[in-house]
Amino acid sequence: MKIAVILARSGSKRVPKKNIKNFNGKPMIYWSINAAKKSKLFNRVIVSTDSEQIAKISNKYGAETPFLRSKKLANDFTGTVKVVSHTVKWLDKQYQKPKAICCIYACAPFIRSNDIRIAYDKLKKGKWNYIFSATITQQVFRSFSFSKQKGIKMIFGKNYNKRSQDFKRVAYDAGQFYWGKIGAWRKEKKIFHKNSSVIFIPSWRSIDINTKDDWKLAIKLQNTRND
Repeated sequence: MKIAVILARSGSKRVPKKNIKNFNGKPMIYWSINAAKKSKLFNRVIVSTDSEQIAKISNKYGAETPFLRSKKLANDFTGTVKVVSHTVKWLDKQYQKPKAICCIYACAPFIRSNDIRIAYDKLKKGKWNYIFSATITQQVFRSFSFSKQKGIKMIFGKNYNKRSQDFKRVAYDAGQFYWGKIGAWRKEKKIFHKNSSVIFIPSWRSIDINTKDDWKLAIKLQNTRND
């Protein structure tokens, strides 16, 4: 048994109600539910939320909401692993024993079912506890801090005269989904660990929508994509 757990708490502050805000004609969470269902991998697609409104919309598009998450598990500081672990413990009480769970974020409009399948194939074949989507950048080495009082200060000052193409390529979390073995979720093992691995996706599909500008950029990308 394989289960998708979509995390969709209420209370987004910078983009109010972003998990159910209209995106390209559908509530944002629709795109995550649709990708999970389209993958044809999951016995159940469960939305973990603290909101009856989000639950109702999720049900409309074919996801289950068998419980409402407590406010304690829906604050600004509760991490992904702890929330999924809560679902695992709920499943234990229902005498359901999935071998793997894919945690999917509700605000991931460019998530693809094929990526979910590729990541699962890697999880079941390898030694990894977790597999998640990531993308590559070099620009982090040109990053800087800034303030009205102190102006600009490079984080990596030694790179001032280096060309960007000479920087080491590094990866970052795409913020879409995390496949994990049931034992890893249950024991709340860290995702960013030597026992995890990734699949890579293009950087344009890894937008983390936290501000109104992020939202506008995502809309523009959605309207211009031709793939």
